[in-house]
Amino acid sequence: MRVALFATCLADALFPRVAQASVVLLERLGHQVVFPAGQTCCGQMHVNTGYRPEALPLIRNHVEVFERALTRIEEGGDGADVVVAPSGSCTASARHQHADVARRLGEPALARRAEAVAGKTYELSELLVDVLGVTDVGARFPHRVTYHPTCHSLRLLRVGERPLRLLRGVAGIDLVELPDAEQCCGFGGTFAVKNAEVSSAMLADKMAAVQATGAEVITAGDASCLMHIGGGLSRLRAGVRAVHFAEILAGEGWEAAL
Repeated sequence: MRVALFATCLADALFPRVAQASVVLLERLGHQVVFPAGQTCCGQMHVNTGYRPEALPLIRNHVEVFERALTRIEEGGDGADVVVAPSGSCTASARHQHADVARRLGEPALARRAEAVAGKTYELSELLVDVLGVTDVGARFPHRVTYHPTCHSLRLLRVGERPLRLLRGVAGIDLVELPDAEQCCGFGGTFAVKNAEVSSAMLADKMAAVQATGAEVITAGDASCLMHIGGGLSRLRAGVRAVHFAEILAGEGWEAAL
């Protein structure tokens, strides 16, 4: 299968390892990954904070870039079969926000195109389990790990047990349940800035739950939430690493494949 990587702006700017690990993982499974040039922010931040008109150019760019990626090679596209993002929140934005915003702002044609792109856009665990039919990706990660289901992946995408099924298939892993796992970590994008005290209290609860597991690693499907949780744990000097599950599924030493 030919997969177009929607890297997300957060991975591009702050956490490139997440995008790199996704490529290594998919290529190891025998799939070709292309990176469509021109991709930028999907506009989620703007939509979530009420700036829909400002989000529209970003949505239009996203649709045009990945529409072209999904076009057959002989017509000048990358010939990708699907689009994948190592992010529940960005996938949810493409699937649940783009067409709605375009339609609300009087762009029905763009809304239809956004729906077509969204229909072929998957979060990483969705692609692996539902499309590729894989739960054992051949990885090894001999560490004690706990998993945090991020809000967008849990409540909008409803990825359910998919990430856990993939993590359970990793050799050597000691996967332990996170208490009150479905509770929000308190990040929520600009929520953490505008409501810092509430966000910090929610983070404190999440960190206490993580520490109660005795895990060496906290993992999730969104770099944004891991940034929030990992930052808090780092300030506590808790000795717990925040690692995106793409990096775990790529296996130890995956960097050598780059």
